[in-house]
Amino acid sequence: MKVCVFGAGAIGGYLGVELARTDVELSVVARGAHLAAMRSDGLRLRIGGEEHVAHLRCTDAPSELGVQDYVIIALKAHTISDAVDAMAPLLGARTCVVTASNGLPYWFFYGAGGVPKGTTLETIDPGGKQWKKLGPERAVGCVVFPAAEVVAPGVILHEHGRKFPIGEPNGQKTSRIEELHRLLTRAGFDAPIRSDIRDEIWLKLWGNLCFNPISALTLATVDVIAKDPETRAICKAMMAEAAVIAERLGLHLRVDADRRIDGMAALGPHKMSMLQDLEHGRSMEIEALVGVVAELGRLLDVPTPTVDLVLALIRQRARCAPASGGSAAGLASEAASVGVLP
Repeated sequence: MKVCVFGAGAIGGYLGVELARTDVELSVVARGAHLAAMRSDGLRLRIGGEEHVAHLRCTDAPSELGVQDYVIIALKAHTISDAVDAMAPLLGARTCVVTASNGLPYWFFYGAGGVPKGTTLETIDPGGKQWKKLGPERAVGCVVFPAAEVVAPGVILHEHGRKFPIGEPNGQKTSRIEELHRLLTRAGFDAPIRSDIRDEIWLKLWGNLCFNPISALTLATVDVIAKDPETRAICKAMMAEAAVIAERLGLHLRVDADRRIDGMAALGPHKMSMLQDLEHGRSMEIEALVGVVAELGRLLDVPTPTVDLVLALIRQRARCAPASGGSAAGLASEAASVGVLP
């Protein structure tokens, strides 16, 4: 079986090192200083007080790899559309595309109600490029709950979590989702098959929607945001607006806002990915995590005043943020936000 992890940053690198312990024919796509370090010294994963090193087939030229059985997209959400053309040589008639990124995936409305058929969102799939070139029929969902960070080129630090819920858009147990479950399980991950993967994806977004921009605006960790009455109130207001949208889309949230917020507080002094990106001078996933909810609000005629306000502030914060200046850390590091639930 041929598996390609496209984007070997924090989560992609974590997946790559662990999958390398199985019998799959694994390759990873990376770039810059991170790729150079992987080629010279292997990809290093620091986890549980130990360091594991995997010498992987890695490249910045996906056309070298050929058609894959599974392509796991582990890029930042706002960079996927620009990478779609490079993914084309990896895709065959039976290739399964696993979307393991933040926000809503490009296929989210495939076969779903609540919006006009064929709806694509500019905030997550500008011009419908992913939909047209990757194809919604190839895709399955994957929710990323672990937290990890690239602390140096070629070095991944795992903070916590091994859970990657997966599922077909139509909720069925197909041969490809069962094989993906076996693949991830053999690598040591917790990969339950969900019949309601859209609900799981939205639940993850529900926390990212507020905690990520507020962290970048205030420089506060998740425990501070959750426990401070004022920032907690902002979180709840944004989540209430998003909950109305979820209801219109026929989605079901299995926990309420307070429980979701308390689950984040339990993580302690964790920095959300937007704050990490801000500190390293990297672009932030603003549109995929916040802009998408505002866009859905307009599409469904649901007012989102608090989301709109925070969106305007975080967009302005991004415009005023200093650039990375091409540092190794700025080019190589990709942090993944966490969404642990109680």
